[in-house]
Amino acid sequence: MHSYLLIGTSALLIDTGLGIDNIKEVIDTITNLPIKVVTTHVHWDHIGGHHLFSHISVHKNEVNWLKEGIPIPLDIIKRNIMKEPFLKEPPKSFNINAYKVYTGNPKRVLHDQNIIDIGSRKIKVLHTPGHSPGHICLYEEETGYLFTGDLIYLGTLYAFFESTNPIHYKQSIDKINQIKLINKILPSHNSLNIKTDILSEIQIVFNDLEKRSLLKHGTGTFKYKKFSLKL
Repeated sequence: MHSYLLIGTSALLIDTGLGIDNIKEVIDTITNLPIKVVTTHVHWDHIGGHHLFSHISVHKNEVNWLKEGIPIPLDIIKRNIMKEPFLKEPPKSFNINAYKVYTGNPKRVLHDQNIIDIGSRKIKVLHTPGHSPGHICLYEEETGYLFTGDLIYLGTLYAFFESTNPIHYKQSIDKINQIKLINKILPSHNSLNIKTDILSEIQIVFNDLEKRSLLKHGTGTFKYKKFSLKL
């Protein structure tokens, strides 16, 4: 799981990770600027450190998830936390029995095309539902950086949960492919060495599955060279 810290005259933290350690302590060694947190989507592995910050932003379609909790049982989340992130042992400071999923009120409710201004840098909000109803990507036009959250990465893309929507996912892929300048893709998971041509490759796959009436829940996992899609 990757979080990103963008520095301007204030600082923007894109997601806060799993919550298995104190991400704020790490950030405090990097900058003493005021921190705004923007949430790509309200899944447990992206909001684990939200409780350490006072300024949280989230898309309007997931405000209720942030305030009331995500629709995934806590025991399943705990099992995933202990299974997935650790090669050996979790940090000594982490107690799975005390783990809770963050809930709280956002300081800012985001909409498509909003600009997050951190002084010398301006970040555009792109509503890209499919993986979740309020999923967003974040785009910095000046650099051509695209922060894709869980929409695009190398690995298995998830669109099989009840709260996912394969058709919306395709529409979001189409939307991202309309951006004229993308110099770098910065995903939330797996390798950071991801080439921009994956955008058109994923679009071709979604178009093909739609034409074959396979772009719906329960049709299976489709494997390709750089990624898979689980529906």
